[in-house]
Amino acid sequence: MTLSLILLLGGLILLTLAADRFVLSATRLSRAWGLSPVLIGALVVGLGTSAPELLVSSLAAGRGEIDLAVGNVVGSNTANVTLVLGATALVGPVLARARTIKREGVLVFMMSVAFGTLLWDLRLGRLEAAALVLGMVAVGVLLVRWSREDTRLGIEPISPEANSTVPVRVAREVILGTAAMALTLLGAELLVRGASRLADELEIGSAFVGLVIVSIGTSLPELATAMAAARRGETDLILGNVLGSNLFNTLMVGGIAGLVGPGPVDGSFRIALILMVTSSAVAGFFVFTGRRLVRWEGAVLLCIFLAFIAAVA
Repeated sequence: MTLSLILLLGGLILLTLAADRFVLSATRLSRAWGLSPVLIGALVVGLGTSAPELLVSSLAAGRGEIDLAVGNVVGSNTANVTLVLGATALVGPVLARARTIKREGVLVFMMSVAFGTLLWDLRLGRLEAAALVLGMVAVGVLLVRWSREDTRLGIEPISPEANSTVPVRVAREVILGTAAMALTLLGAELLVRGASRLADELEIGSAFVGLVIVSIGTSLPELATAMAAARRGETDLILGNVLGSNLFNTLMVGGIAGLVGPGPVDGSFRIALILMVTSSAVAGFFVFTGRRLVRWEGAVLLCIFLAFIAAVA
């Protein structure tokens, strides 16, 4: 078990640190190569911050661990809207832009329902996975369009780096970005190996490992970022970033995992899917009614997160 824990924790640390550096290099290179701040903020950063979930789920699916792969998607989405938003709201109110609620908020809920419907038969096939990936393409077009509207109205882009005027050292960023991507892949492989070994040694299902252990681990970067922003009082973009992460997780990560390793999933996913959709609905109701998340609402979301863990255990 010691080796499993070392692989699990080592992979998680490496994944988190390397993925963060990869996002930074990808953003800088995109700016240097002439991509607009809108495109960088809407897609490059969004895809980059979902790199841990994407790599972990893809590797797990490729190894035949479809339960772990899908569990990572469902668990990460649930953790984002309960653990991340709930813990952040305890630090300070999380502001919600009306435009974000009406656009990304509604879209995330619709995609959560669609994902739950596709998985309700307890199987993720290649045709369903392809539909998810195509959905990501359509959503990407919407995100770029909405970001252009925000820019035209003078709303700050998602990534401050996107509007930076500091010169980019392209060769340096290519080297660092490539190295970071390789280390991210290594971290994902170690995490998957450790999680699989731990499930075997403790005789627990890989579905639980994916839904709880791995998903919480891959959501830690979002939690750390949100908590830091809350302490600085910069909470207006937290909700948008969480919603963006859930969109990419549901469509791109779930879709790629299904294309790589389609197959049946554990029966416990029906409860997990209901709780994922419910948590999105509750969080959406809170931010829609008050345009912000306050402490008592954050406490409710954390209780839902604990209920999620208890239900899938």
